[in-house]
Amino acid sequence: MSKAEFSIRENLVRAGRAVLFGAATFSVQAFTVSDLELAPGFSIAVFTSEVPNARQMALSPSGILFVGTRSRGVVYAVVDRNGDFVADEVHIIAKDLYMPSGIAFRDGSLFVAEVHRILRFDNIEDQLEHPPSPVVVYDELPTESHHGWKFIAFGPDGRLYVPVGSPCNICTVTPPFGTILRMLPDGTEVEVYASGIRNSVGFDWHPVSLELWFSDNGADMMGDDLPPCELNRAPHAGLHFGFPYFHAGDIADPDFGSGREARDFTPPAKALGAHVTPLGINFYDGHQFPSAYRYALFVAEHGSWNRSRKAGYRVMVARISKAGRVIDYEPFITGWLKGQAHWGRPVDFEVMADGSMLISDDHAGAVYRVSFGGP
Repeated sequence: MSKAEFSIRENLVRAGRAVLFGAATFSVQAFTVSDLELAPGFSIAVFTSEVPNARQMALSPSGILFVGTRSRGVVYAVVDRNGDFVADEVHIIAKDLYMPSGIAFRDGSLFVAEVHRILRFDNIEDQLEHPPSPVVVYDELPTESHHGWKFIAFGPDGRLYVPVGSPCNICTVTPPFGTILRMLPDGTEVEVYASGIRNSVGFDWHPVSLELWFSDNGADMMGDDLPPCELNRAPHAGLHFGFPYFHAGDIADPDFGSGREARDFTPPAKALGAHVTPLGINFYDGHQFPSAYRYALFVAEHGSWNRSRKAGYRVMVARISKAGRVIDYEPFITGWLKGQAHWGRPVDFEVMADGSMLISDDHAGAVYRVSFGGP
């Protein structure tokens, strides 16, 4: 297991090859990845510590890891040349972009979502040191930055799914706000797949049923324990998930819920903790983890910012029945939150060819690798 040190005072990450410095936020206290508590039999190590503000990830078939950012305006390519599961190179693919959090890889091209448009970098794996100029795929997304950063992914139908968050905490919205859109890879045939969504920053499709599941961040300023964040299931297009009229299925909004009925909207598959901020979700389809984790859904609870006592800052795992119901939801990794100080915030997942799992952390500027039964 890596002994990479994490200093809360300097928010630095040491992984043998790099030292990254950020703003001091907490009292002096050092942690290592060994302070993280994982489900029995699992281990965690640092894959790279050279990706400040690491958000969504995309893994190419050749094993190159692409990483988007929200606050830095940068997209990275991370390469492990010798196959030892520690990154050897980090390249900057693009910079000075508008919150390029969302990325997806398809047919040799990297798709990057800024707030207002989708870009495509063609033949990118062969041009890491001298990236090409991007092609603009679609440039008619709203420019509002409030909940404007994206998570994007290609669905089983071959279409690119793109969420557009609400430009507010709670307000009435009209499409494309408060939706998940989908389009062809060339940016045509744009349509609304799901609506009534406050801010989804993570989704995935069940490997067997091919149904879309997505996370949704609950509203702020309604109290410590209201409303719950959501894990949602959208088995087909056209469903409305209640925002801004109802929160978490049955909590009527005091300003917008009057005259509406909860039964008119699709309730969440599971109401999560209030303000835990679920971001990336991933159905595990690898073969390294025990069979109990086959097709389990991993959820990155990024962590609260507006509770009197913090919540989240952990990775959870949900088990889904054949009927599409959440039958279990339990911690998989904890320890990024120590008392009321946090030294890391999980964001997104990618499953490697050997079945191990990568997890990005935008607070520590790191990507971790989780494996079962050894390195």
